[in-house]
Amino acid sequence: MRRPVHISSATRPPRRTLTRLSAAALSAAGVLSAAAAFPAAATNTAPGPAGPASGARAAAVYPNLTPRPPMGWNNWSYYMCDIDEKVILGNARALVKSGLAAKGYDTVTVDDCWMLKQRDARGNLVPDPARFPRGMAYVGRELHRMGLKFGIYEDVGKLTCEKYPGSFGHYQQDADLFAKWKVDYLKMDGCNLPTARGKTKEQTYQDAYRAVSQALRKTGRDIVFSVSAPAYFQYDGDRVWHQVIRWSSQVGNLWREGRDIAVEKHNGARKWSSIKYNYAYNAKLAPFQRPGRWNDPDFLLAGDSGLSTRQIQSQMALWAMMAAPLISSTDLTKISPAALRVLGNRDVIAVDQDPKGVQGRVVQQGPGYDVLSKPLRNGDRAVALFNSGDTPRTLSTTARTAGLPRAGTGRYELRDLVTRRTSRTDGKISVRVPAHATVLYRVRPVR
Repeated sequence: MRRPVHISSATRPPRRTLTRLSAAALSAAGVLSAAAAFPAAATNTAPGPAGPASGARAAAVYPNLTPRPPMGWNNWSYYMCDIDEKVILGNARALVKSGLAAKGYDTVTVDDCWMLKQRDARGNLVPDPARFPRGMAYVGRELHRMGLKFGIYEDVGKLTCEKYPGSFGHYQQDADLFAKWKVDYLKMDGCNLPTARGKTKEQTYQDAYRAVSQALRKTGRDIVFSVSAPAYFQYDGDRVWHQVIRWSSQVGNLWREGRDIAVEKHNGARKWSSIKYNYAYNAKLAPFQRPGRWNDPDFLLAGDSGLSTRQIQSQMALWAMMAAPLISSTDLTKISPAALRVLGNRDVIAVDQDPKGVQGRVVQQGPGYDVLSKPLRNGDRAVALFNSGDTPRTLSTTARTAGLPRAGTGRYELRDLVTRRTSRTDGKISVRVPAHATVLYRVRPVR
């Protein structure tokens, strides 16, 4: 999603005004207490079909190309339209040199503004020769030469959010072009899509995204498909919003559900508010996620100005708990050692990338704090204690509340995944958490 443009109210992008959610709003939004939310986490039931389907909506489910949450880098949040070949490949080299690529950050995605304002005489998209003088196929070859994957941005509408040519009317042509360029990942936005005559806004979006999904399959190339449709329905009521998420999980591999994360030009307070907001709306969507089909609360801001180390550690921990895509959007060529340590923390990455593929859930909540639990494949639990408030506080929960089985010895091992300190407890988990910080434990019964 991008800034609103002048289109009909039926197709406007979600509002970008960032607000602080009250505890009541969070509860209304569905971020539930342990008794209500946690029991379903063990099975993490996949969403069912979107209802009776015919025609375009009867297409086969998109192949599972992402058995674990995608990881990588995207230029948008930091650079927005200020991009060129040097920026993209420079950050790609930094991804490799920093060691982040070896830890899983392997996809580099070029966002909006990479093309000219008009298609060529054959209707093909044309890379901006001033920004990308050697073309996008060259960018892809260079990324592949570095051992990385190549991602690109387009839009299902007539224009992208920044008013470059959209794919409307050219879905197969653009898919074929991306396959020719050896694109590995497509982020497909939803700006400027006119509602079809005789159809609802939702039907129009569903038809458009299904058409792109089919077009990508017809290319014969495996292209991870990032869907933006749900983000255009966040304010249309939960029933419709959830319905769109359900069919998005059929047509693609991951989906944006709400507001964009803050961008570099915003101050630190707005970035922190944005992180909290995106966490809050994504935390309630665990029932819609399953292995290979991922809720996407948007980019990681580690490395951006105005954020403290505690704040970026909180975002990393919360995104890992939610099995969210880990997609950095900062200037990796000058990232600080502290931010690099946050992004590269192997233990936290392992929570996000756990093969069980379950989104953690809120199991305990109070004013200014949440406790989340996420089951891991080996029987451990990841437990996060998040202090969203502005003052330090002691947060407490129990192994039982977190869903751990009774330990035969009555003892549990707690490993702090940031400090890497290990301790033992009889089941009580209690820690002093600084303001805006998240303590993330890996917990296991002592046998």
